[in-house]
Amino acid sequence: MQKTLIKKINQIGVPVKDINRAVEFYKSLNLPLLFSTDTMAFFDCNGTRLLLSLPEKEEFSHSSSVIYFQVENIEETYEKCKNDGLVFIDEPHLVAKTGGTETWMTFFKDTEGNTHAFVSEIEG
Repeated sequence: MQKTLIKKINQIGVPVKDINRAVEFYKSLNLPLLFSTDTMAFFDCNGTRLLLSLPEKEEFSHSSSVIYFQVENIEETYEKCKNDGLVFIDEPHLVAKTGGTETWMTFFKDTEGNTHAFVSEIEG
């Protein structure tokens, strides 16, 4: 069996249209801002960097992949963020049950039109 070369996700890049608006949105998720420039901002998500950036070329100016943010309590997170104005696509719902663990998700849009999700694994 070949050894895996990839050890972890180091950074996830998210294209944005308005860097200041996007920075405020991700700050509202309580992610620590590491540093920013006129065209980029770096946040920490428990050891994984989240890079917000204005696309360097037009071909990069599209919505990103879905980022799944692990949360402790999906219902509490959903209610708090909904009350804070976050636009959700759906409500928290069960997506899988493996053994005694239930995986719950809810999807939302950021200010730049990217779709992301909160995910919570609940031991049953």
